[in-house]
Amino acid sequence: MSKPLSRPKRKNPLQRTRLPLLPHGQRSRKAHCLTAAAAEGRFMLQVCDDCSHTLYPVRDACPHCLGINLPFRDVRPDGRLVVETTVRISTDPYFRERTPWRVGTVQLDAGPLVIAHLHGDAVEGERVRLSLKLDKSGAAVMIALPAVETPDMQADPILREMTCDPQFRRVLITDGRTAVGQAMAKAFCEAGASIVFVGIANAWKPYPGMDQLAALEQVEIVPLDVTDSQSIADLAAQNGGRIDIVINTAEHVRAGGIIGRGSVIEAREEMDVRYFGLMRMAQSFGPALRFRGADGQSSAAAFVNLLSVHALMNWPSFGAHSATEAACLSAAQCLRAELRPGGVKVLNVFFGPLETEWFQTVPPPKLAPSLLAKAVVQALRQGLEDAFVGDIAQDIRERLAANPKALERELGDA
Repeated sequence: MSKPLSRPKRKNPLQRTRLPLLPHGQRSRKAHCLTAAAAEGRFMLQVCDDCSHTLYPVRDACPHCLGINLPFRDVRPDGRLVVETTVRISTDPYFRERTPWRVGTVQLDAGPLVIAHLHGDAVEGERVRLSLKLDKSGAAVMIALPAVETPDMQADPILREMTCDPQFRRVLITDGRTAVGQAMAKAFCEAGASIVFVGIANAWKPYPGMDQLAALEQVEIVPLDVTDSQSIADLAAQNGGRIDIVINTAEHVRAGGIIGRGSVIEAREEMDVRYFGLMRMAQSFGPALRFRGADGQSSAAAFVNLLSVHALMNWPSFGAHSATEAACLSAAQCLRAELRPGGVKVLNVFFGPLETEWFQTVPPPKLAPSLLAKAVVQALRQGLEDAFVGDIAQDIRERLAANPKALERELGDA
């Protein structure tokens, strides 16, 4: 059984921080379909359209019938661990630092034999379930987990290496004035974060939920204004080397499209809070996160962006807001590439209208901030890069994949 995590000891400031190393991450273009599945927490393999044979590893032709129509489909991840071995000596620098490392061969019920990393509770000869995870290099790998969840399962070192579990990590939430920011603080305290720094701009100004936020045991209120570069730089200088997960909860939501606004003042404010705020946070906290990607049990792990799902397809009723969110999505993709050398994930969480004042006139279904916060914690525990939370976000995702032009017209007529 996995041993429960213990709170890490205070780090010696004179001790050298180990530099991040990455496993080999080169994959073929077709194999990156597995990367796309792992990024969303799905288990997909190639299935031949001609003979229904399930394939692994990725191929260009079916070895059973030589068919070339091999789409990736969701398949059952269940199987049996046939044999295992433990790597104790490796020529690869990444694995050499992490030995002993268990690997094994799994016979999937769907057919293929798969070589996978092994969770500590996976036992030879017993049932397991495979999961696609993104390793430190951002490439998809297989890990065999026990068929039934075990106590302290998330504490396994191999699984923790591929995920961003917030337990005993230090979290920064950029805006605690919002309902979402306060829900995030509560959710991360419940998830076992050691410290939750919550940014508050203009602390002299009262706000709803102020007393409840301050009453949370792990919460530490810090001055932070994402529109002020000096405010962010001061916080980064004081606490940048201590923060393992950044949650960007800053928001600026206004209804209306482009023509009806009549000026660009609100658009400038949106961009200043959302897009430029994201850039300021990344520029101040990104270097420390990237440097600390291998800093022990609770190393730097993730930068989380909360994004409207309409960043993927504009909703003209909130058209200018959607355009700003699209700019943030593009910046997050750049940030993902820049943080990958440190093994730090960038998680984009897409959601629809929230149960907040700015979406008061929007009909249901709407998403409660508490459910969004719990989904973010779960996505970090799974090591995802893209999470779609709520009915609206899931619906937009599916319709976009099916027919983007139809979705554009339907949102324009809504």
